[in-house]
This record gives sequence, C-alpha cells and structure tokens, in this order.
Amino acid sequence: MTARNLAVPDAGPALRLLSLGAGVQSTTVLLLACEGEIPRFDVALFADTGWEPRAVYANLDRLTAHAATKGIPVRRVSAGNIRADALDPKHRFVSMPLHTLNPDGSRGLARRQCTSEYKIIPLKKAARELLSYPHPRRVPRGVYAEQAIGISLDEITRAKDSGVRFLHNVFPLLDLGFDRARCVEFLAERGFGHTVKSACVGCPFHGNAGWRWIRDNDPDGWTEAVEFDHAIRHGYPHATKQGQELRGQYFLHRSCQPLDQVDLDTPGKSKRHLRLITAQAAHDEDGDPDGCSPWSCRSGEPATGAETEEQAA
Repeated sequence: MTARNLAVPDAGPALRLLSLGAGVQSTTVLLLACEGEIPRFDVALFADTGWEPRAVYANLDRLTAHAATKGIPVRRVSAGNIRADALDPKHRFVSMPLHTLNPDGSRGLARRQCTSEYKIIPLKKAARELLSYPHPRRVPRGVYAEQAIGISLDEITRAKDSGVRFLHNVFPLLDLGFDRARCVEFLAERGFGHTVKSACVGCPFHGNAGWRWIRDNDPDGWTEAVEFDHAIRHGYPHATKQGQELRGQYFLHRSCQPLDQVDLDTPGKSKRHLRLITAQAAHDEDGDPDGCSPWSCRSGEPATGAETEEQAA
C-alpha cells in the first residue's frame, strides 16, 4: 500500500464554525453555544445576500452584540446585493427560481443558482480563509472546519454534508432532539421571541403568508419586491442585453400574477405554515416551505464551476 492510500488520522476540526442565517433554528444554535450547552464556535458566519427582511438584520445585530460578550465573533460575508445585481444590465446573469408563464400558458420554474452564488460560495471562501488556505491553495487532507447547521428534528431530511473535504457539517439541534417548536420555546424564554424566518425579501418560494407578512411588517421590503417583480417580467436585464432568448413572462408569486395584484388575504388550500415565531402566526395558512439554508437546498442543482473546483482542492 502506498503512502497516498493511507488514511489520514482525524486530529479533529481546526475550527468550529456556525452557518448563521439569523432565523429561528440558527439563532437557537448560537444561543446554545453562548450558554455552553454545545461547544463554542470560533466564528459564526452570516452569508448576506443584501436583501433580507429588516427584522432579520435587526436580529443579526442583536445576536452579534450578544455573542461578542461570550467571545464568539459574528462575521458577515457577501457576494453582493442579489436584488441590485439582478437588475444591473452589466452584472453577470445569476438565475433565481422565478415562476414562469410560458407562451402556451403552461407554468414552470427558472433555474436556481442564487443559493450557490450568494450563500454557499461566500461561506466556503470564508472557511478557506479562516483555515489559512484561501483559494487556489489546496487544503491539506485531514485539515477541516466543523460547521454547525441549524436543522431541527422536523427537518431531518434536509441535513446534508457540505460536499467538500474541508467542511464537515454537524447538526446540534438533531443531537439535542430540538424540533422547531422547541426552538420557538427556547428563544421566547431568552427574549428572542420575535425571531422570524431568514429568507430573501424577494424569494419566489414565499407562500401567501410570507408575502403577507412582508407587506404588513416590512413596507420598504414590500415596495422593493413589487418593483422587482415588475422589473423582471421579461427576464433579467443582463440576459436580455446579451441576446439570450427568454420566452414567456417571469413572476415572484407562484400564481404568475403581478405581486401587487395577488389576493394574499383569502385563505388558500395549503396547510403549510409561515415559519414565524409569534403565536398568532403559528397557525397561518398558505405559508412558506422551509427556509433557504445554503446547506439544505431543495433545488437539487449541480455544483457550479466554482464549487466543483473547490471540491477538488
């Protein structure tokens, strides 16, 4: 057997990181670390798309101050502002999963690249830098960071590995048997009872309850979403400028209607719940699917070129 084939002994993680979305589950994980219930993190990383609800940024600021008193720094990483980039004719085309109305009347969903571009890649880049092996330096075999992900017991099917050797995902809430309801209770007991789900204001995966919450609680965000919805009706400016044929029309709402014309108040048939922490919203109808966690993406997309390159390193 050659040395190349010998297994490298696991010396343990060089760093302990938290992928912080500042939503219900990841906020719970950070507070558990602050209280010493789980191992302390060296850094909590927040991948900022630039278009989260104001309530999420407020919670992030509060968490940053609280975690600092426990010796856990919270660091924001970003690949840009997803809303501004999408509307910029000069910016590279990055697809969001917009709802499409085709010329024949059929409906579809555009390809989803935004989670990879604005969350996964910045988090991987930050992890490499913290390990002192920024791209394109190869991370030595056996050197890795342990990365905690806020997946609760009711979302166990969403728990996935990172797909790269230098990041090992762990799931503290699963180990502790926390479901979302327990997270809600835990946060309420600690004065974080107004934590909301972390997802971009203009995420096409919002259900009626999600859009209604933005309309009623984040008026500036609602205005931005309505303007964005109108702006992307015939595709992204960069794509059309480059001569890419984008047939049909594009919408933020799943009904393929202009966002400001959708009836968001009439109860729908869906039994999904808006994942807010407030008791009155807990039974809201026609809510959202699970949040946009970079490490539990539902889209099933293949890795981008940048990710594939990192996986080989």
